[in-house]
Amino acid sequence: MKKVLAVFLILVFGGIFSAPPVFAENVIYNVETKKVHKVTCPHAQKCTKNCIKIDRKDAYNQGGKPCKTCGG
Repeated sequence: MKKVLAVFLILVFGGIFSAPPVFAENVIYNVETKKVHKVTCPHAQKCTKNCIKIDRKDAYNQGGKPCKTCGG
């Protein structure tokens, strides 16, 4: 009975105190200038030639630098 109670408590309280889920955030990454823009940034909206939509983590792993306007 104690083992069952222990397992139950771990299942119930383990989920409450675990880390929140991490969601990917898309950004606009200019592969030529290596600037990272938020999707809502005016510079990102003007960029059509060398920009791709990519996960923020991946953009910075490829050497991305934050935009001075939006902070990437």
